[in-house]
Amino acid sequence: MSFHKIRCLIIDDDPFIRELLQDKLDHYFPDIIVLSAASNGKEGMQEIEKHKPELIFLDVEMTDMTGFEMLSQLSEINFQTIFITSYSHYAIKAIRFNALDYLLKPIDLGELKKSIKRFKAHNKVELQKENLSLALKNIACKSVADHMLNLKTQDGDLRLVLNDIIHIEGDRNYSYIYLKNGTKKLVTKTLIELEELLDSKGFYRCHKSHILNAKHITAYTNGNLVQLSETINIPISRRKKKPFVDWFEAYQTSN
Repeated sequence: MSFHKIRCLIIDDDPFIRELLQDKLDHYFPDIIVLSAASNGKEGMQEIEKHKPELIFLDVEMTDMTGFEMLSQLSEINFQTIFITSYSHYAIKAIRFNALDYLLKPIDLGELKKSIKRFKAHNKVELQKENLSLALKNIACKSVADHMLNLKTQDGDLRLVLNDIIHIEGDRNYSYIYLKNGTKKLVTKTLIELEELLDSKGFYRCHKSHILNAKHITAYTNGNLVQLSETINIPISRRKKKPFVDWFEAYQTSN
């Protein structure tokens, strides 16, 4: 019986990673065929044009360009991408912020199986194109406040401009995101997860239950409350008071 084989490419500047990944795919995934492997971004673009893959495994940081730079040079993206990266804090933050999939080097078989399972479960090229397009726009945009956060929820993808978020309130394994237009969104992420995603983007966790957006601070009197957008008061925990003041002063100086 014949069955559809997923056409894929590997683009990575480390020959060991290329061989390791190809061996794992050949051995454990008979429904995936590796059409080619490229050692840099330029070769990768040529191989994509030649083979028209459905899936690519793409190194984030290559010798000639980053994976994001390579993608930005393509006239069309008709495939899904699983990024490959060493433990680069910046790279992982960018990938998570834009709700993209990735694998850490060296490639773990269990994590590879999970990524392939996610690829098969969400094999929607249009959605992948939107997510990649959003990621490239965020990376190119110098104004952090205009970056768009991409969150996966039970109802699908939720995309929010950072400037529209006033504050976030944690509720066990969920969080409520309060927006400028007076609405709030429930997301299936903990406050800890959102704190990590929004680190260095003008947000601060001032309390065990609250993250605030510096863009919307309208008053702070060195007390235990900070006022947001003139009508919302958020508590600051005692142990966070001094760190918050230091953070807010640094934010005001840099903005």
